Amino acid sequence: MANIKDLKKKIKSTKGTLKITKAMKLVSAAKLNKAQIRILGLRPYSTELEGTVRTVSALAQNYSNEYFLPKMNNQAIVLVISSDKGLCGGYNSQLAKTVRKFKAEHKDEDLKFVWIGKKVRELLSKEVNSGKTYTFAKIDPTYEEVRKIADELGQLFITGEVGKVYVAYNSFVSAIAFDSKVRQILPMQVAEKVKEEIKTQYPYDFKYDPSAETILDTLVPEVYLTTVYTCMLDAIASEHGSRMNAMENASKNSREMVKKLSLKMNKLRQAKITTELIEVVSGAESLNG
Repeated sequence: MANIKDLKKKIKSTKGTLKITKAMKLVSAAKLNKAQIRILGLRPYSTELEGTVRTVSALAQNYSNEYFLPKMNNQAIVLVISSDKGLCGGYNSQLAKTVRKFKAEHKDEDLKFVWIGKKVRELLSKEVNSGKTYTFAKIDPTYEEVRKIADELGQLFITGEVGKVYVAYNSFVSAIAFDSKVRQILPMQVAEKVKEEIKTQYPYDFKYDPSAETILDTLVPEVYLTTVYTCMLDAIASEHGSRMNAMENASKNSREMVKKLSLKMNKLRQAKITTELIEVVSGAESLNG
């Protein structure tokens, strides 16, 4: 049974942990605020740009692009975006679970996994065909660093080395929620049903200056790059949100632990005082005869 001295040490240690978790929560909250502004600012642009390209490509006659053309190749590459650090709740474990499910559902494809962040790589490296890990100069990558990765993966698709490119990441929903998903980004395809719906919605000819082909050849690579960058910002915002919530829960547990230990220590102290009083009284009575 723990004595008062041991309980004091545990309380002191728990209070130290509480200070750390509170500080980490504040740091994550500040980073989340910046990341949330970035992703919520980029999403409307990305969605509108993707919708514009989808519409123009559906209406353009006999248009094709190297990013649209399917490849006769069952090899595919999956870019997994996770974190380098832990202490972020189920952020990495949930993504690993989603990737495992995706791998089981795509047994007909020869999947190769490349990584941003090491945590999911450590969980899955022995279960999958693991490739290179991308690193950055700072914790959060710049637009140019993401562009280099996107260009490298895009080139593998264009040359026919792989038939598909996927991105596995946690999509930011809110400060307390994220959605783990695997998204196909190449080839960029517009389903025939969607094309027919677009043609029905726009039953007239547009005038393009320059030509529709020139516009699309410029916008399609931009859509691809923006999609990869959006996934990256989604993952960053989700990580900070998940870590903030994990530290909030840890702080709450620490406070509860301090209360329990303090109550237990006070009970032991009270019992010790009571015992000493009984001994004093007993001794006095024995002296009085």
